[in-house]
Amino acid sequence: MIKYLTRNQLDVEKYNHCISKAFNSRIYGYSWYLDAVCDAWDILVKNDYQTVMPLPKRKKYGVPYIYQVPWAQQLGLFSLAEIEESTITAFIHAIPKKFKLIDIFLNSKNNFSSKHLKLRTNYILALDTDFKTLKNNFNSNRKRVCKINFDGFRIDKKGNTKAFLAFYKNQESNYKTHKDTFEKLQKLVLLNSSAIHIWNVYRDNRIIASLCWLKDLNRITYLAPIAIAEAKKENIPTFIINEIIKEHENSNYILDFEGSMIKGVAQFYKSFGAKKEIYSQYKKYNLF
Repeated sequence: MIKYLTRNQLDVEKYNHCISKAFNSRIYGYSWYLDAVCDAWDILVKNDYQTVMPLPKRKKYGVPYIYQVPWAQQLGLFSLAEIEESTITAFIHAIPKKFKLIDIFLNSKNNFSSKHLKLRTNYILALDTDFKTLKNNFNSNRKRVCKINFDGFRIDKKGNTKAFLAFYKNQESNYKTHKDTFEKLQKLVLLNSSAIHIWNVYRDNRIIASLCWLKDLNRITYLAPIAIAEAKKENIPTFIINEIIKEHENSNYILDFEGSMIKGVAQFYKSFGAKKEIYSQYKKYNLF
């Protein structure tokens, strides 16, 4: 049986247990994460929290709708067991009709057929071997960049959150981010959670690049990279990613690049030997 619950009706302990033990767990699904990045959210629950589906919600002109929140690339159904197509369909049908629009990114394990789906591309890299072996799978250009001497740069791996936010705020016009997007990121990083990591890269005591990345039980999520033109020219994004890979070599972690649908960015992530992961956008209007 699928039940619809509001956020204040949620059994937080059971819900977060489901997210942590789900075969398709994503850090975005945890209640603390959704509380930070969503305006508000409800939940669909099957049985005793064996399968759950968070529903980020907003209102426009008094009309409620389900929306895709910033900083949460893949939501949808999370389950303790593999999910059958019929279960996904049942959850979609269980979304209350009061929501006149459903627009949400489902996770890569939510596979079903619908005319309302649009496929999207992500790239992931398994870190289950040593850095030397992983580097052998880089493309020739990435291998060349890896030979560069980065001695003139310093990564503060316990980066100052306020410095990161100030740097991001100063650069966000170049990235065309919405005001709400920055505000949600700010709320997230100020949680001071052990799952949230800030790295600031300095040259001559000046920040030229920063990264907010996430770490849960099995994924490293490359959430919010930011760099000035000088840093990009000096290949600092490669420098940062190499450091992440080195720190987590020979582990059970997957490096999740969070994209991309942009060809140039996708090619950059692929250059590290990352593999394509397909997820879906579900968008449907419920006007009647």
